Amino acid sequence: MGRSRRTIPEELLLLALDPTTGTTAQPQSLDLGLAGAQLVELALAGRIAPDGDRIAVVMPRPTGDPTLDSALELLRRRGSPVRAVHWIGGPRLGLRQIYLAHLERCGMVHAVAGQMCGVLPTTRYQATDTAISREIRARLDSAIRTGVPPDPRTAALAALAHAVGLGKHLYPGNEGRSSRSRLRDLIRHDPMGGLVAHAVMDVQNGVAAQPRRDRAPATASATASASASAAPTARAAAVPMQPRRTGAMARVPAH
Repeated sequence: MGRSRRTIPEELLLLALDPTTGTTAQPQSLDLGLAGAQLVELALAGRIAPDGDRIAVVMPRPTGDPTLDSALELLRRRGSPVRAVHWIGGPRLGLRQIYLAHLERCGMVHAVAGQMCGVLPTTRYQATDTAISREIRARLDSAIRTGVPPDPRTAALAALAHAVGLGKHLYPGNEGRSSRSRLRDLIRHDPMGGLVAHAVMDVQNGVAAQPRRDRAPATASATASASASAAPTARAAAVPMQPRRTGAMARVPAH
């Protein structure tokens, strides 16, 4: 993969970077979003594909991007499709610092050393070319305000920005409420972006270890309903069998 195009993880991080403070918004959820952004970028490169709520490697050939290829290799080693929510919630936090260092090497940001409370060393990051951040933001603004379906990359970026909570950072206050709502709605324009965005939100809501939340309650409800409706049927079917005295009992199908 050439360097003529910025990756979605890079763009998500640049969106989150505050030009005034040099810090990133939503740092805790941003790592999750970056893991999801890697999946979207690998899907756009034809290396992985969604399989239900799972991710399958369809082409293990490296992309040429070391950070993405590291993720691709980890997925390949799994040997079978992995649930997106398990991948994003896995023990690979620290992506924010990895990508900040990556952006610094690429010359997109520069590190500024400082201290917190005059004692603790800190590092802040300033964009070296604010035009890049403005261009990324302009794509989101255009998709929000025009209502024209965005390209897959912009749709996925919007979905991830919403998932990690950047809406209030990008469109603050009451005046930004409608823009935040439209940002959320853009999630439907890219299936892969929507899948990983929902997985990011599921991890934040603590449901990574559970089956998909839109299925579990329905399954339980269906099972209870089926059991309740099966009982009268079983009793009715058992009545004519009593005179046979064969010792067999009427069987109720398991649900």
